Amino acid sequence: MRAPPSCPRWALLALALPVLALPVLALPAERLALLPHGEDHGDAALEPGDDVHSAALELSTALRFYGAAVHSLYVTTNGIIAVNEPSSEEKYLGQFPVSFGAIAPFMADLDTTDGRGNVYYREDSSSDVLQLASDYIKRGFPESAFDPSSVVIVTWKLVAPFQAPGEDHTLEEKRNTFQAVLASSDSSSYAIFLYPEDSLQFYSTYSKNGDENISAMVGFSQASTNYYFWEKPGSYNVIANDEDSIRNLYKSSNAGKQGIWVFEIGSSSDSIVPAKISSILESIEPNEEDQEMTSKPFTSDYGSTEITQQYITGSTDSTEEDQHLVTYSVPQLGAEDFLTSYQDQFPPQPPQVIDVEEFDETGIVFRYHTDVQQTCANNRHQCSVHAICKDYPNGFCCSCIAGYKGNGRQCVAEGSPQRVNGKVRGRIFVGNNPVPVVFENTDLHSYVVMNQGRAYTAISTIPETLGYSLLPLASIGGIIGWMFAVEQQGYKNGFSITGGEFTRQTEVTFLGNNEKLVVKQKFSGIDEHGHLTISTEMEGRIPEIPSGSSVHIEPYTELYHTSSNVITSSSSREYTVTEPERDGVASTYTGAYQWRQTISFDECIHDDSPPSAPATQQLSVDSVFVLYNRDEQILRYAMSNSIGPISDGSADINRNPCYTGTHNCDTNAVCRPGTGNRFFCECSIGFRGDGNVCYDIDECAEQPGLCGSNADCNNQPGTYRCECVEGYQFAADGRTCVASVLQQPLLEQLKGTHNCDIPQRAQCVYTGGSAYICTCLPGFSGDGRACEDVDECQQGHCHPDAFCYNTPGSFSCHCKAGYRGDGFRCVLGEVEKTKCQHEREVALGSGGAFFPRDARVGHFIPQCDEHGHYLPTQCHGSTGYCWCVDRDGNEIDGTRSGPGVRPPCLSTAAPPVVIGPSVRPDTVPLPPGTHLLFAQSGKIEHVPLEGNNMKKSGAKALLHIPDKVVIGVAYDCVDKMVYWTDISGPSISRASLNGGEPTTIIKTDLGSPEGIAVDHLGRNIFWTDSQLDRIEVARLDGRQRRILFDTGLVNPRAIVLDPVRGNLYWTDWNREAPKIETSYMDGSNRRILVKDDLGLPNGLTFDPYSSMLCWVDAGTKRLECMNPNQLGRRKIIEGIQYPFGVTSYGKNLYYTDWRRDAVVAVDRTISLENDNFQPHKRSRLYGITTAFAQCPGGHNYCTVNNGGCTHLCLATPGGRTCRCPDNTVGVDCIERN
Repeated sequence: MRAPPSCPRWALLALALPVLALPVLALPAERLALLPHGEDHGDAALEPGDDVHSAALELSTALRFYGAAVHSLYVTTNGIIAVNEPSSEEKYLGQFPVSFGAIAPFMADLDTTDGRGNVYYREDSSSDVLQLASDYIKRGFPESAFDPSSVVIVTWKLVAPFQAPGEDHTLEEKRNTFQAVLASSDSSSYAIFLYPEDSLQFYSTYSKNGDENISAMVGFSQASTNYYFWEKPGSYNVIANDEDSIRNLYKSSNAGKQGIWVFEIGSSSDSIVPAKISSILESIEPNEEDQEMTSKPFTSDYGSTEITQQYITGSTDSTEEDQHLVTYSVPQLGAEDFLTSYQDQFPPQPPQVIDVEEFDETGIVFRYHTDVQQTCANNRHQCSVHAICKDYPNGFCCSCIAGYKGNGRQCVAEGSPQRVNGKVRGRIFVGNNPVPVVFENTDLHSYVVMNQGRAYTAISTIPETLGYSLLPLASIGGIIGWMFAVEQQGYKNGFSITGGEFTRQTEVTFLGNNEKLVVKQKFSGIDEHGHLTISTEMEGRIPEIPSGSSVHIEPYTELYHTSSNVITSSSSREYTVTEPERDGVASTYTGAYQWRQTISFDECIHDDSPPSAPATQQLSVDSVFVLYNRDEQILRYAMSNSIGPISDGSADINRNPCYTGTHNCDTNAVCRPGTGNRFFCECSIGFRGDGNVCYDIDECAEQPGLCGSNADCNNQPGTYRCECVEGYQFAADGRTCVASVLQQPLLEQLKGTHNCDIPQRAQCVYTGGSAYICTCLPGFSGDGRACEDVDECQQGHCHPDAFCYNTPGSFSCHCKAGYRGDGFRCVLGEVEKTKCQHEREVALGSGGAFFPRDARVGHFIPQCDEHGHYLPTQCHGSTGYCWCVDRDGNEIDGTRSGPGVRPPCLSTAAPPVVIGPSVRPDTVPLPPGTHLLFAQSGKIEHVPLEGNNMKKSGAKALLHIPDKVVIGVAYDCVDKMVYWTDISGPSISRASLNGGEPTTIIKTDLGSPEGIAVDHLGRNIFWTDSQLDRIEVARLDGRQRRILFDTGLVNPRAIVLDPVRGNLYWTDWNREAPKIETSYMDGSNRRILVKDDLGLPNGLTFDPYSSMLCWVDAGTKRLECMNPNQLGRRKIIEGIQYPFGVTSYGKNLYYTDWRRDAVVAVDRTISLENDNFQPHKRSRLYGITTAFAQCPGGHNYCTVNNGGCTHLCLATPGGRTCRCPDNTVGVDCIERN
């Protein structure tokens, strides 16, 4: 029996607030009570037993579940309501999702034999029950107008766990009581789970199939879908799946009252939506002073995709990989007492600078106060691109524009999540140990939800001997919380003041034994990736905390005093340590330390206007969470931060949700406070939406030409980045791209005369006139005349448990044996099985939800490659049927073939990069003449042609791109450029055959781009997409995209052009109806050219000299040709093996063959194979094209001046059509025929 899948968890801790006034609801006044149940109320009782389910309960009103209608339900002993007849319990207990679909308020191995509890159920439409259910739902969804017409009530009353003979008898007397209420109307349904106080006395049950306890499971599971011999699991949502979260079900809520959980389970949406009212949580016992509360994330797992939503309004999503559930005890010490004790310990004092020994670096990249007066005219680049520069009598200052936060030198969009990356080093003595723990080059990563002031920090590879003892020092990461604390009106957080450029020295003195620790941190602003950078050093001695202990830190406040480039603060903090249990008893003790810190930064001294924020501000920190994971050796801190006036916190209940973080704005939105508790959400700059949900704006697509000429625009989350094209570099303004590489005729004048290093290490940059400078390429260092490789392995980029391999200009990281990860982060453990490997293992005999144990003979078994990916072609071992699958193993429509015929499926998984020296992705310049270009997975190769013969001795790789799967290739004979499609990205790219790096021209809104063709006359590219089932056109640089066809296509693949006559041709290898179609290049006059006697038409070519259209067919195993303007077709050769691509030159046709791993030459005049070429490394060959030495003759109406069109010029026979790109708004485009 497998244990339940582990779902990510993260705890967000909330202070208990006094009960707010709620609408009057018809709910129990004091304690949670179940809806009326039992045989006296008309319930049916389930037969006693260990694994019993009811007959189908036919519903008068259909239940809406994951968007589908359910007309009958099955009630089971084991705490679930099934939407289809359930299988026996050994096939589903301990596993989630379940194949038959279920609603699970408490799925576990339960037993009602011998009077050990009862299970009652009924459908009820009486007005009083409908009103009770409606009240519960409106409590969780107050804006809902839901009016149920029917309710299903299922009650598990005093049910027992299954007990095998000889088991631990401590569970014998344990009993659980809980209830599920399913309310439905004609259009939607809701589920209510009710857990009265102390109603759950056990949280796991003993496995019948193994010596282990299996935790109960709470959640929802959509039924699987069967596809012939394949079963596709449905979506599922896990609410709780471990003992801690199960234990807290009756203490927590998502509907404002403990023990009540409400979910919308079906409407027009096909997902589960939780209520979000738990910030107004009523206590069961209002007078209890110390009550534990937990907010549990709502986690949805869809296959390999995880979606985490928080119940508590104002709590936040975490992107950390490991998330944990903890409980928070409300402090007994009042806020007034806490502030008083704080002030007694450290009374207010004038700001002072703590002496920073051996740490005099300011870390400031730019200082305003220089000896020579500076102005905006020559220093605009010192300001952020999102700032304005203003001159003053003695200098200039920068300030962020509206919608951005920062100090002007560094600005970030308001409300946008932030990331902080850095390194940590230290030398720390623990307790009385005379040997220090020394660590170097340890990674620190932090994620901040800025609109909630919530900061998550993780420090990796901290040894266990130190990790637990560092738990009290949450402020190591707390400085990041101060930087992005929620700002109350008129107050500024650390980033608004410093821009993330400052140094911080902290002295920590532990009370008792007087241990001291010094923490030095340097923040260096925002790097080129948009992340803040930090370096941290720690040295000293700290008290020892026993391994396995937990640490709890109460909320605290801290005063920050600002004066002339220096911020000081000091405080006293307490923490509670709970040691591991010994003999059933866990000892607890309290520790304390004094904390003093000085922050040095550079502010603009020229602006003499009054400060925009008070000199003294109070940072309020709550929901503090600290954890050390001994298995992964990761130290984690999390806390919520706000900055504002000095207060005792007593008025927090009346503060605006924007200031307390209890709003429901998207993580990419700004919370704007209104009057009282009113607020509204506004998407951050670079995002669009209603504020509750925000989507990234693709500025590059919406504003063509945004980066100007000679630059490429790359969209980024919330922003965009301009990158100069090859041969250009940014001018002094940092925005305009100017020529950089020596241009003709200077190239001829200076060729061979400059003294720069070789092109593989340096570049010669033209600076005007006859002058130039030499600069080393990235990955090399020197003066440009002599460049040496930088050994990145000496810089500690890789994880300590990884090997670093230095290569010329680059490096790679690979985890050591016994570790897994990407080399930059490695953790102990075996390599995780892929989805394919797992399902194959289950199918071969492990049993499970996907493949029952008794399914052996005739059952489909997935086939995986050596890396665990699904083989692109899957075949049934018994029937012989084959079909193509995508990267997730799902069958692709229109690909299933009969026995003995394998469809031409493409692998979307790129081969792994081989350990060793990496190859720069540059094209090797081609010698003169005509060449064949063909794709071989991660590279494009070429074979020179001498007359009609392949010069095989001259064949070599043209371009290495080892992490790509190249399918289609095309050639532009005008600019000598090769174009290709990559289905692993997916993307469309190009590179010059004169040498240089490739450029990706299209990487959005692609599914599986395969065939590609170049219109060298009209300067356009055309391509097919077999996943999106469409044909598109765009300019050669990828701009001005337009869909030509998106109907009547199933598996489009090859595409070719006759630009002189304005015709377009393509193949569709749909197994049900393969065909070759044609149209004009503007998409008009579409018609089927060939549909009879076709199997799998893969490749297509048009010979511009003979006007013959030829194709290769992997189904009929023939190569055929025809003149598109005449009737009839000619078989050139039969009995070929498995052709994929084809091209023509002279009298020969050249095709690639998957079985032979070769390029095969066929003389079409005599219908005879005359040569073949096998690359040195054997693997599948894909697309092939001819790189003509000279362009074929001819022209069309688009050749000159783009045919007079403003945008796309598309040729037709004897004319042209002007067309506009899709999705153009506000663009001056004219369409005409």
